[in-house]
Amino acid sequence: MAVLATADGARHDAVVTVHPMSGDLPGLAALAVIRVPVPGADRFLDPAVVRRALLEDALPRIGATLDLDQLARRLMDVVVPHFATSGSLLLREAVVDPDEPDGGADGPVPMRRMAVGFDDGDPVWDAAFPTGETLTYSPGSPYARCLETAEPVLAPLNPGGDSPFAETWRLSPVAALLEGASMLLLPIVSDGTAQGFFVCVRGAAHRPFDAYDVEIGMEFAARAAILIESARRYSRERATALTLQRSLLPTGLSAPSTVEVHHRYLPGSSLIEVGGDWYESMALPGARVALVVGDVAGHGVRAAVTMGRLRTALHTLAGMDLPPAEALERLDSLMGSLGEREPHFATCVYAVYDAVTGRCEAASAGHLPPLLVPPGGPASYLDMRPAPPLGVGAGPIVSREFAVEDDTLLVLYTDGLVENRSRDIDDGLARLRSVFGPGARRRSLESLCQASLDGVYDDRHRDDIAMLVARLRRIPADAHVSWDLPGDPAAIRRARGLVRDRLARWDLPELADSTALLASELVTNAIRHAGGRVTLRLVREGGLVCEVFDSSDARPRVRRHGDALRDAESGRGLHVVGSIARRWGVRRTPTGKVVWAELELP
Repeated sequence: MAVLATADGARHDAVVTVHPMSGDLPGLAALAVIRVPVPGADRFLDPAVVRRALLEDALPRIGATLDLDQLARRLMDVVVPHFATSGSLLLREAVVDPDEPDGGADGPVPMRRMAVGFDDGDPVWDAAFPTGETLTYSPGSPYARCLETAEPVLAPLNPGGDSPFAETWRLSPVAALLEGASMLLLPIVSDGTAQGFFVCVRGAAHRPFDAYDVEIGMEFAARAAILIESARRYSRERATALTLQRSLLPTGLSAPSTVEVHHRYLPGSSLIEVGGDWYESMALPGARVALVVGDVAGHGVRAAVTMGRLRTALHTLAGMDLPPAEALERLDSLMGSLGEREPHFATCVYAVYDAVTGRCEAASAGHLPPLLVPPGGPASYLDMRPAPPLGVGAGPIVSREFAVEDDTLLVLYTDGLVENRSRDIDDGLARLRSVFGPGARRRSLESLCQASLDGVYDDRHRDDIAMLVARLRRIPADAHVSWDLPGDPAAIRRARGLVRDRLARWDLPELADSTALLASELVTNAIRHAGGRVTLRLVREGGLVCEVFDSSDARPRVRRHGDALRDAESGRGLHVVGSIARRWGVRRTPTGKVVWAELELP
């Protein structure tokens, strides 16, 4: 830096650059380049100075950004004051929002004003040209011509005269400011189509735009078009990724009314915002809930697609009422048939809580252990038999069943929550356990989720994070009832009477006949095909579920058309059940199976 004094005594800051010179010159030689800022009123006099200020000095300082709004503001900060005294940047609405129509040959093209700039500080500019406004231009106007031809348009403004722009600006509140000014429209061209344009205005006190400025401006617009196209593609890909993520992750979590569930999902990349971590809470018949957290190796759309397939498969397996270990074993088999060019693997923890018995069954495939926080403390990680990740297929997956006190917290999470480049996994696990230390049961699940993520947002190199926190409570004792019945036909009539009496006590007389018929058919099937004693249970939670437990692991079979005559009577009861119930199914138990049917509560 240097300070230069002129003949009139004025002093100016200057940038001095010295370049050594080589050749046959005797002694030392150098070229000194002295740059002195041009006074505001004279800054557009020399096109060479304008070119250097616009293309060499200002444009490289825009920096790398893929945010379209931020990029538009930075571009306008270059145009004004280095090329114009005021101006704006407009893009096709379809460029900004891919879901918006692009107009077309039969109608005007919707445009959105992305940014404005002016150097005189007059607030009338902001009022006249609001950022974010959507507008159209009539056919034949200079603006429409610029879009149609992808060519620059240069003309004096002269709002009070016969300028091509006069009709547009004659009644504008900025007409007085534009008197005597010149305007240049610079198309932003991509793939031969004008995606928008810069509106550049020079006030009457400055040299009007000419052919030199058109050349300089078009070079600037061409470079800007590359930046805008990159930002547009990123915005479109990001929108696609977010749409994919929203379609793959659950829109709502279901559970029995006594179970409270909260979640957090945080993608590892702020650019892609899509990954392979997922979470799920699915209400199951009989006041049960399946709680799941999984993590597909990798990031981005490919991992998200695999995650979506696994999540869909797990929904199906949960609907089949498979135990957690068997469900994960089937997922493991599925991983090898996803049709990917490269092998995938994933980790997953799957827990089923029964809000009638207060027991939980959990299985893990290569996943970090759940955190169990009983109401009296302390928090501890569940000791589970390790199993390989899904897709590896190197060992069995085993479930663990355990009793759960009411108000116990169950925390499922992916490794991104407890491990990163700067934190060892043991430290991360200790930190998570401290969040759920003394006093955790008095805090809301929302605040506990937030506390678990404190500091994670600041890590730019974090992994994807999925987290599920459930507060487990049994349903009230008067919301379920069960009876042990002998394995003889007399139990069928008794079952009908017990059901009618209980529904009368629950004030559900309108369901008495249908539920009694369901109980009769289910008990009949159990006695006929399983033998021995059976247990009949009614559960009122979200619906009315009628369950019959027996000691056989053979699944009941619905009679199909064409079955042998000797089997004609077998399976008829299940047709009756299917015609009455909203849904029905079978699940295995440690001692046999349970067949259930659900009715909708009035």
